[in-house]
Amino acid sequence: CRGSEEIALPPEWEDDERMNFLFSDFKENRDVSTTDWDSKMDFWTSLILKICRSRGTVCVNLQELNKIFQRKGIMPLGLATVIQCMARCGKIQRESEFAANVDCGWVSWGVGLLLVKPLKWTFSTLLGSSGVTLNELFVVIELVKEKAAELLGVYQSSPVANHSLLSFQELRTLSSHVCVDESTLCMALLQLQREKQVTVSLHGGEKIVKFSQPGQNHVSPVSDVDLGIYQLQRSERLLEERVEALGLEAEKYKKDARVLLREGKKSQALSCLRTRKRVEKKADHLYSQLENVKGILDKIANSQTDKLVIQAYQAGVSALRLSLKDVTVEGAESLVDQIQEFCDTQDEVNQILSADADTDGLEDELRSLLENSSRDVPSTLPEVPSHPLSPVRESGSLCDDLLSALPSVPQSHFNITDDELDNELSRLTLADTGLQQKYRTSPVKRAEPAQ
Repeated sequence: CRGSEEIALPPEWEDDERMNFLFSDFKENRDVSTTDWDSKMDFWTSLILKICRSRGTVCVNLQELNKIFQRKGIMPLGLATVIQCMARCGKIQRESEFAANVDCGWVSWGVGLLLVKPLKWTFSTLLGSSGVTLNELFVVIELVKEKAAELLGVYQSSPVANHSLLSFQELRTLSSHVCVDESTLCMALLQLQREKQVTVSLHGGEKIVKFSQPGQNHVSPVSDVDLGIYQLQRSERLLEERVEALGLEAEKYKKDARVLLREGKKSQALSCLRTRKRVEKKADHLYSQLENVKGILDKIANSQTDKLVIQAYQAGVSALRLSLKDVTVEGAESLVDQIQEFCDTQDEVNQILSADADTDGLEDELRSLLENSSRDVPSTLPEVPSHPLSPVRESGSLCDDLLSALPSVPQSHFNITDDELDNELSRLTLADTGLQQKYRTSPVKRAEPAQ
């Protein structure tokens, strides 16, 4: 047991007035002072969890707590009430009850299969009583769950994670930095067994632990195949140790022969060399057996890998069969033909739409060119007169009438060539000649001269 001087205690531990209140016993009736009662209970509950976690233990009893929390020769008076309250709340549980709640045969634990010492449980112990004895062990549920998770993580990250079975002693050595004692390891294994991550059994008087393997939600029972592999792995380790020991022994005989030869004891040196040869021959024989065992283990490992591969293939085939249940070759061909037909129809529609679009564009472009040409090129001819010619007057005013009937001379500049001007002049001359002939042929009454 560790004293309070080795434990990190809270700051108020040095406050005499505060500690006198906390060391006092609880009131029989909580309703008398609910605040004080709850404050004291919370203090001791959190402190017990903190102390157990710092020590790496998952079990506690009243006697040990009294020694840990002793202050100035005085022990707390209300720890029994704290333990009872924690048990009622489910924070702690009697060790016997904790083991009895495991599904996989707690009785084997009770006869000393895995616990540190044989448990002398009786029905009265299992049923329990309202009182708390000094030596009665209680399991802290929160801490044992944490320790179980740590133990599983240690196994999964270890070099022996591919071994389905481990001896209890191998696991004890492997988890020595996690479980401070064998009792803690047993409680962690019980929790893992409750979570169906571990199964513990006894074979040939040896405690064997089997962990769940990757890809398994729950551990499977120990089978004959598991036991066979375990025996082979055990033989492999023993052979390796024996071969190594024989190698060291042979080297020792070689050194002894060298020393004896230097001392001039030739016959004794030869005897050492003969012994060395026999040891080496024995080591070679054991090494050959070791290689055979390793070959068998490799074949088993490969067969397990092949089994996983075959299972994966089977699962894949089943999935493909379900996915292609309603799919046929004829249906696929018909579907492809329909898709091709729809694609061809869509291409034709796109071509028609693109042709209409091109025609509309060309018409718009042509209309734009016509408008631009009408604005850029001015007319080369004068406007057609809109008013009628003046009535026919006397021949003397023929030229005047002709000139008055013509439109006014445009003032703006025209882009007219000389040939165009000649043609226009010829047209005007022809028009003038036709007009004079018209006047000659029509009866015009001339005015008589005045007398």
